[in-house]
Amino acid sequence: MLKYCVPAALALAVFSGGVFASEKDDITKMVNDAATLVAKDKAAGIAEIGNAKGHFVKGDLYVFAYDLTGTMVAHPINAKLVGKNLLEVPDAGGKTFRKEIIEGVKASGIATVEYKYKNPQSGAVEDKLTYCKKAADLAVCGGYYK
Repeated sequence: MLKYCVPAALALAVFSGGVFASEKDDITKMVNDAATLVAKDKAAGIAEIGNAKGHFVKGDLYVFAYDLTGTMVAHPINAKLVGKNLLEVPDAGGKTFRKEIIEGVKASGIATVEYKYKNPQSGAVEDKLTYCKKAADLAVCGGYYK
């Protein structure tokens, strides 16, 4: 009987959003931890966020950071973005989501934004939900693919 219950429970978790809830919890914790580090030591926080083998990378979950003008200051997966102002660069659907990120963290200290972005593991453009938190003068962000 148990051998039938485990697959059924797993299927229920996947289809009811349990797997996504776990990713949401994971990325929220990662962003909060990264923001805490940035608040304590900005340079160390930026370095750790930009480290592809660091604490803030877990599969297709990773933390990245912008300054409050929309310039990427740390990205562990695509270092070519660092130093570029991406405020006006749209996602695959034409949405300038970084404006929403910057406006949100400036207004309330947090932002949650949905957009389309290339998943580094699958290579496909997918829907992504990103949580951001203001720390020092940065928007520290992380998201998960839906």
